[in-house]
Amino acid sequence: MIIEALHTSPLALDRDQHRRLKLQLPLTDWRVASRLNALFVAAVEFADVSREFPIVFVRAGKEADGREQIAPIAVLGLLSNQNLYEKDGEWRASYVPAVLRCYPFCIGRIDAEKFAICVDMAWSGVQADSGTPVFQDDGQPSEMLVTIQKHLENLEAEVQRTRLVGQRLQELDLLRDMRFDATLADGRQHSLDGFLTVDEEKLQALPDAVVGQLHREGLLGLVHAHWLSMGHMRRLVDWHAERNVKLAPAEAANAASAAS
Repeated sequence: MIIEALHTSPLALDRDQHRRLKLQLPLTDWRVASRLNALFVAAVEFADVSREFPIVFVRAGKEADGREQIAPIAVLGLLSNQNLYEKDGEWRASYVPAVLRCYPFCIGRIDAEKFAICVDMAWSGVQADSGTPVFQDDGQPSEMLVTIQKHLENLEAEVQRTRLVGQRLQELDLLRDMRFDATLADGRQHSLDGFLTVDEEKLQALPDAVVGQLHREGLLGLVHAHWLSMGHMRRLVDWHAERNVKLAPAEAANAASAAS
């Protein structure tokens, strides 16, 4: 999964071209994700994500049969290109979503069956002379690359399983458009839309047999995690206000400097 706001220069790894490639791992400076305002999360990590991030659903293109594809995301910011979970290079949550833990690696789809392991060559941790080698001297994958490849393959499998969650929610017509309205500390109003949420009334109206089936499928637990996570939107509002307060003096200073 290549994310344009994160993987700005992904390149498929080649054992000949990248024989001497080394990476400064582990990643410790999260400014690389500073423009990431939302991130796909897999169903398997809902419990961990819901403790610290708002989880919503979005329309994410079309399935092969023409149906809308629905994907769950963790909301990271209130504005485009804003990640409030990154502050001065630090990550402000104890949990890092699976897609982000893979960075600077990602999967690039060649076709429906084939994929390539890519690395973001724009990352500052890409080095030629020091760090963790990607390949061994004989061209075989290093232990690090073998580990990350397994992680990426597992994540890709979870992505496909998560697509089934979106399909099930659509089949039962449980999703509705949502809008989040907040009053900032200075009294200004801020709204977010374009998201989907599970409609509680529609879920409660389902026949008992269907609800029981959803429980056995594990989907009810995912829905409750989604609902619980929405309380974290207040955290984003507070962090947004906090960041704006710090930016205001700098903006004023820049304006004064430009005027002079």
